[in-house]
Amino acid sequence: MEETDDLVDQLMLARGCPPDALAEHRNPTIRAFMPDPSIFRDMDAAAARLADAVQSGERVTIFGDYDVDGATSAALLVRLLRDLGLEAGSYIPDRLLEGYGPSGDALVALKAGGSSLVVTVDCGAQAFDALAAARAAGLDVIVVDHHQCSTALPEALALVNPNRLDEGEGAQFGLLAAVGVAWLLGAALVRELRGRGWFSARAEPKLLELLDIVALGTVADVARLRGLNRAFVAQGLKVMAGRQNVGLDALITASRLKAAPSCTDLGFALGPRINAGGRVGKSDLGVRLLTTQDPAEAREIADELDALNTERRAIEASVQAEAEEMALRQANRAVAVVAGKGWHPGVIGIVAGRIKEKLGRPAIVIALDGSVGKGSGRSITGVDLGAAVLAAKDMGLLVAGGGHAMAAGLTVDEARVEAFADFLHDRLEGDVARATADRSLLLDVLIAPGGLTPHLVDTLESGGPYGTGWPAPRVATGPVRIIRADLVGTDHVRTQVAGEDGRGFKAMAFRQASTELGQALLGAGRDRRFWLAGRARKDDWGGRNQAELHIDDASFAD
Repeated sequence: MEETDDLVDQLMLARGCPPDALAEHRNPTIRAFMPDPSIFRDMDAAAARLADAVQSGERVTIFGDYDVDGATSAALLVRLLRDLGLEAGSYIPDRLLEGYGPSGDALVALKAGGSSLVVTVDCGAQAFDALAAARAAGLDVIVVDHHQCSTALPEALALVNPNRLDEGEGAQFGLLAAVGVAWLLGAALVRELRGRGWFSARAEPKLLELLDIVALGTVADVARLRGLNRAFVAQGLKVMAGRQNVGLDALITASRLKAAPSCTDLGFALGPRINAGGRVGKSDLGVRLLTTQDPAEAREIADELDALNTERRAIEASVQAEAEEMALRQANRAVAVVAGKGWHPGVIGIVAGRIKEKLGRPAIVIALDGSVGKGSGRSITGVDLGAAVLAAKDMGLLVAGGGHAMAAGLTVDEARVEAFADFLHDRLEGDVARATADRSLLLDVLIAPGGLTPHLVDTLESGGPYGTGWPAPRVATGPVRIIRADLVGTDHVRTQVAGEDGRGFKAMAFRQASTELGQALLGAGRDRRFWLAGRARKDDWGGRNQAELHIDDASFAD
């Protein structure tokens, strides 16, 4: 037990955990990491205005983005307000017809429909014209966002965003996803109502029970799992395991998950299905799923999202093949910028992420429709793509644009795509060079082949949750011989390996069939020995309890 504890401590220290904070990082709780919500600019004003709306029974609409962070942020506030006695509405814009963020027309229409207060979540930080139109119409708007802000801020009753340039102490929480900011607003609202005596005759809502939604949005938005974000995800996974949210319960079933969801499941099983509604289906499906209280409706929506996700994968594959071919011809570009006509704008963000992973540098994919393109970008650690896109907009190279360090969205005239690409190269070339200077794999554990056991996997997992900013441990093992290797699906390599003593395990190399690594594994005879590096995982399919390795790289041992 002492050796196990020491291994986990070493993993945490390697990820930047202070030696005197090991205990609280091993069990990251909300109490240990949560700030006073009042440290954020405009938080108290936002909470007070929402409290007024709750007490007077106003018509409130939550206006969210169409991705997972937007859907979870909107669902969280709708559910919280319902628990407080107010049935709020929700509005998610159509990706193709309305685009990102609030429009003046949409906000004015909500005012005409009876809403006196709109809360935008995961959008609004750059909505200058839309919020000016709302103010002119007499509509109060609270902005809850985490995207990069300009020096000037749009007109809003309150703008809560840790990435405001004038943010003080709250700036240290700039890594929060929008759903994390929304949860803190919820805490401020409950505190405000408590001070007004609102709970003297009613039960106080249990904010911790909403952490399953917060965990999903945080992981799906690729927020760095450090500090409060780690606590959100660690505690949210515990809530999710109880499957009390009927929508999430239905989604877990539709995703064919057999065990309690892990952090990986949030990013690769649940998140993509929520996203599929906004990408290729109905934009409001995610919010409806996460807020419904009807199990039958939840099952129907979850099945629809599952089918849309299958459709999304097919669309994505066709766009990716063409975009990837273009990107591979841009070897000299710090940022790969590719554009094509007929590409579905709902999948360009995913394709940008795939290209980023393959090239090891930021990528932007632009879907051209006529003379205008909608673009989505993904970055690498150490390169702030959102700030660069915002700077390009300020220089007149973009019609619209914004984002955060790891992801960005934009609208650009086709005639300016090349100038925009040149601007990104000039601005980010140094950052990309520094971020990619050392491409060597970082290893946490070196073990003999027989040491890859379920117990080791459990020990390594106890240092989680793992994700962006808190990477899963990478183990190295060998020498091993390839006993069997074959293709699974279209581009995955499955192998069975064994050490010198005959003890072995299964290893998978995902999306590597056509790469040098995949070809080496497939073509190796039993006389070749390898060192393997990758992530240790459990294979519990069909009741098995075995360890396997997800291969990141390999080298010949002789």
